[in-house]
Amino acid sequence: MAISPYVRGLRTHVGTARLLMPSVAGIVRAGDDRILLVQSRDDHRWTTPGGSIELDDTPANAVVREVWEEAGLLVRPMQVVAIYGGPNFVVHYPNGDETQYISIMFECEVVSGELRADGDETQAARFVSLDEAAGLPLAPWLTDVLPRLFERRAAPWFEPATWRPQHS
Repeated sequence: MAISPYVRGLRTHVGTARLLMPSVAGIVRAGDDRILLVQSRDDHRWTTPGGSIELDDTPANAVVREVWEEAGLLVRPMQVVAIYGGPNFVVHYPNGDETQYISIMFECEVVSGELRADGDETQAARFVSLDEAAGLPLAPWLTDVLPRLFERRAAPWFEPATWRPQHS
């Protein structure tokens, strides 16, 4: 697991307590029926390429960097396809750290590069159909989200609000 100096510094103050972190994911398509997934070296699960937004970074630059680092592809973010967060996006790391991500998911087109896993964070990278993905060990958050990522939408998807004020 790569950890930024910023998060490392936060961890010296909060220990393993849950951190709320902004993040990005790249939804990179091959034709209409396949998207890019990468296999994590930590837990061997498959997920979309992505990661935390670093200090002074924009979400668009973060997704370009993350797809490049994890999959060897230079991409151009085209549009936001979804924004996710909440309890399904809590990750428990092997070292005890806990992080809850808010993920901005960008549809990206490939500009250049050669598909490859980085060997550090990812051990494999490939384009898969929804049927092929169903047979892979997926990151827990991706199980419910994945079918939506194969849809093409005119507007970004987000989970509808359920919060209501408490009556006194």
